[in-house]
Amino acid sequence: MINKIKNNLFQLHFKKFGSCVYLLLLEFKILIDTSSSDNKQELVEDLKELMIKPEDISIVLLTHQHWDHTGNLELFSNADIYDYKNIDEFHVNSIKVIKTPGHTPDGLCFLYEDVLFSGDTIFHQGGRGRTDLPGGNENAIQESIRKLEKVKYKILCPGHLE
Repeated sequence: MINKIKNNLFQLHFKKFGSCVYLLLLEFKILIDTSSSDNKQELVEDLKELMIKPEDISIVLLTHQHWDHTGNLELFSNADIYDYKNIDEFHVNSIKVIKTPGHTPDGLCFLYEDVLFSGDTIFHQGGRGRTDLPGGNENAIQESIRKLEKVKYKILCPGHLE
């Protein structure tokens, strides 16, 4: 399913379990996360409905390395892929990178204008990511949440809607 958030921003979410995928149309096309491989066909169909081919995507930003966020990376063969390991090489002035460990050690959030892409750090209605999975750290996520409380945004785009 496709939800238009702004003229240049779309949220894609799927019937099967996996993260939401966000498509940001700037001077180039950016995806935030790629969902689980179970959603590959639906992801391709949603992009096609938006008149975008996987090879049109220039950049993929990963909020963290869990399978439900990275399952379709191979579709985006022309994209530069950024995660915690190489995020310091990412330079798009309109997108601020915020390191938010806790759910995983490699958690990242991204701020574009008044939109916060929060991955699995925070969700709607005060929800937050789990810390009981390998690599999770309760103290770190609490610190990351405090960091995000200081960020000025109006629209929250989390990794999952439920």
